[in-house]
Amino acid sequence: MAQSVKLADDVMDLIRREADLHSRSVAGQITHWLRLGRAIEQSGAYDHARVTAALEGRLDTVELREEEAVAWLDAFTDKMSSHSATEKAFFAKRQTLGQGVGLDAAGNLVHAAPDASA
Repeated sequence: MAQSVKLADDVMDLIRREADLHSRSVAGQITHWLRLGRAIEQSGAYDHARVTAALEGRLDTVELREEEAVAWLDAFTDKMSSHSATEKAFFAKRQTLGQGVGLDAAGNLVHAAPDASA
């Protein structure tokens, strides 16, 4: 049975570009990459446990092999671009106190007005 998934626009752009280049359908390109990724993860050149250890800070990233470093960077970038519930609560509390809540494009601290309901 077919399943639907949501993918980011930038990911879909990459998939469409590669699918066109290799004369595959979008679904065919995704399936192809899925099989490649699985094969790489199961090969001797890639150790998912090492990537996980690096993400958890238990292994220095300079010790990762090239394939592992690429996977680590992708996972790290994904983690850094999404906020955990703890981070959201932290910044919500700072906002209620009128403290800095982030940086603007120029790197300047952004302050939020104190929440009137606090």
